[in-house]
Amino acid sequence: MNEKKFISIIETHKNLIFKVCNSYCNSNEYKDLEQEILIQIWNSFDRYDGRVKISTWIYKIALNTAISYYRKGLVEKKRTSTIHESVVTFSEYNFELDEQIKLLYKFIEKLHYLEKAIILLYLDNYTYKEISEIIGFSKTNISTKINRIKIKLRKDFTQKK
Repeated sequence: MNEKKFISIIETHKNLIFKVCNSYCNSNEYKDLEQEILIQIWNSFDRYDGRVKISTWIYKIALNTAISYYRKGLVEKKRTSTIHESVVTFSEYNFELDEQIKLLYKFIEKLHYLEKAIILLYLDNYTYKEISEIIGFSKTNISTKINRIKIKLRKDFTQKK
């Protein structure tokens, strides 16, 4: 295992991991989810075979880990009957976000966990084929879901004005 290579790859793709963490948990759970994602990437690092882009591979691990984390949280919420509200924070981004982008991410936060994964990949310019490979749905199904998500987001923006 090449630790320097791993650290370099994580450094290059830290914003990807940041986006996934912020989309699936609140600020109190961020570090736990981030650590879990990094552990999963580290444990899988030797199995990366280069058939897909490294960013695609990391996205798949990050999203699968986040979805599992999210589901575990839902089970825990039902068990304890507490309500928690996710908070999206933008302070750690290295670039300045305008109000429209902040609003977009607030609306994305409200989406179903699979819709979040799909739209995050779409916003990062992954092709429908790449998204379908990561998520495990057909390309046609991804296309349909993206169109429906866009409609939901447009509706949220329209209602906000």
